[in-house]
Amino acid sequence: MDIWNTSIVRTPWIVAELSGNHNGDLKRALELIDAAADCGVDAIKLQTYTADTITLNIAKKEFVVDKPRSVWHGRTFHSLYREAQTPWEWHPALASRARERGLEWFSSPFDPTAVEFLETLSPVCYKIASPEIIDLPLISLCAQTGRPMVISTGMATVSEIGEAVETARRNGCASLILLKCTTDYPASPEDSHLRTIPHMVDLFGCPCGLSDHTLGIGAAVAATALGAVLIEKHLTLRRADGGPDSHFSLEPHEMKALVEETKVAFRALGRVKYGPQEKEKASMQGRRSLYVTANMEKGEVFSNSNVRSVRPGLGLSPKYLHNFIGRRINRAVQAGTPVSWDLIG
Repeated sequence: MDIWNTSIVRTPWIVAELSGNHNGDLKRALELIDAAADCGVDAIKLQTYTADTITLNIAKKEFVVDKPRSVWHGRTFHSLYREAQTPWEWHPALASRARERGLEWFSSPFDPTAVEFLETLSPVCYKIASPEIIDLPLISLCAQTGRPMVISTGMATVSEIGEAVETARRNGCASLILLKCTTDYPASPEDSHLRTIPHMVDLFGCPCGLSDHTLGIGAAVAATALGAVLIEKHLTLRRADGGPDSHFSLEPHEMKALVEETKVAFRALGRVKYGPQEKEKASMQGRRSLYVTANMEKGEVFSNSNVRSVRPGLGLSPKYLHNFIGRRINRAVQAGTPVSWDLIG
């Protein structure tokens, strides 16, 4: 994939995150992949865990979501993950459907057993979710497979990101992308701080992108303008259908708009360019220039009443007006004559 080749400048790789939006239905999960393909995304991403591999089935306070404004508030981690998990037995069918539709696919493993399982399916890369960025043994294991890696950086300090990057590289990861991420659902634009993207590129020496939990597509377009090489966004068929992630996920028509508008944003970046472009040359006529505005006889003096700046731009630049005021014209001309140096030469 050329996304890993930093010498190639290309539009961002758009990844549709399925997460728990399958709502426990394999048919719906397959429909999500079809919808993603129809939207024009480049890849789909799964999450590979079970409730028991990611947490404990305990109702103590620290095992309960404590975010009053969250739709998950009051739920135990175990019940939430049990609802959102993608059954492992679905993975082969989902991977196969993605390939049939011309999409790459990969997943976020959350423990060593998930990595071992995913290796049997040959994902194109591994994604480390933001909460797992401090799980250096997991990062080491993924890196040792030799596959490219994507690491989300939500909540992480510069030091923690540095440890994750160093661990991945030391264990054999030659192709790494970091994602700016705000671990809030939904995240606000004000908390996104997308200017961090080019800073991370310089700081860690690898391409960067965005794992986007904001509503809409504005942040994705802005990230593209800041050099993001990958945009990850949750996809659902219909938010009204509910589900653990539906409230901050895009519907297909919105995902399609994201794909299209990030391409527009990328094309609009262009290069550093001054002066008229080829397609602008016809518009040069719309500039102002100096024109004789009243019939003049030979020897008549130029004044503000017979010469001024108007459109079109076929005469001398308005900046030369002072060179003519008070000078005598050397021949008779009619109103509408563009001013040129030979009128006073």
